[in-house]
Amino acid sequence: MTAPRLSAILIVRDEARDLPDCLAALAFCDEIVVVDSGSRDGTPDIARAAGATVLETPDFPGFGPQKQRALDLATGDWVLSVDADERIPPELAAEIRAAIAAPTADGYRIDRRSQFLGRVMRHGGWAPDRVLRLARRAAARFSPDIVHESLIVDGRVADLASPMDHLSYRGIDEVLDKQRRYALASAEVRRRRGKRGGLGPAIGHGLFTFLKHYLLQAGFLDGAHGFVAAAAKAQESFWRYLAVGWER
Repeated sequence: MTAPRLSAILIVRDEARDLPDCLAALAFCDEIVVVDSGSRDGTPDIARAAGATVLETPDFPGFGPQKQRALDLATGDWVLSVDADERIPPELAAEIRAAIAAPTADGYRIDRRSQFLGRVMRHGGWAPDRVLRLARRAAARFSPDIVHESLIVDGRVADLASPMDHLSYRGIDEVLDKQRRYALASAEVRRRRGKRGGLGPAIGHGLFTFLKHYLLQAGFLDGAHGFVAAAAKAQESFWRYLAVGWER
């Protein structure tokens, strides 16, 4: 009996630092599909050198539509969606192979073991962090959201036991850069939906977000990293709601 084929799919832009290690950890896959949106650091060449199928797009329609492009290029029976700052450890790779060889579901969630400024985060909403990343290709599609997209599976979804590593926010510059991009993208989504914002909602949501992550979700147990992470979440929320209602 022929083993099912597995395609890994990624969307990238200027990921020359992270992509080599990410692709090396995906060597157990039968196919790797990389969709690039205007990298200037040689990312597409790195992907091609690793044997990946590469599509370079002149635009970036949002995370959901871009990931759908990658999914549409995949040819495997199953697809594994990863980001360049994520790593699949050998024990998870073996579990994925076993799961698709004798599937009990049409999709599988994987727990992310995330780092923030070099520390593995255990609280504050960072863990557990189960995300749907593995699915039968024929049963999978991505939501059209431009940010905070999700993989949608038509069928039963189960959990894998082994975690993957998420090397998130390695420096303050990354925190500030991602915070700005996600806040503005989320604000645009809210604006399109007719949602309102402004200074009052921005202050209220920012304060609530900090208290939620730092106190209610016990971020304080992660020490100084927990405080900074909660403050970063709060700032992102503040700018998101301010950007919706602020006159431009």
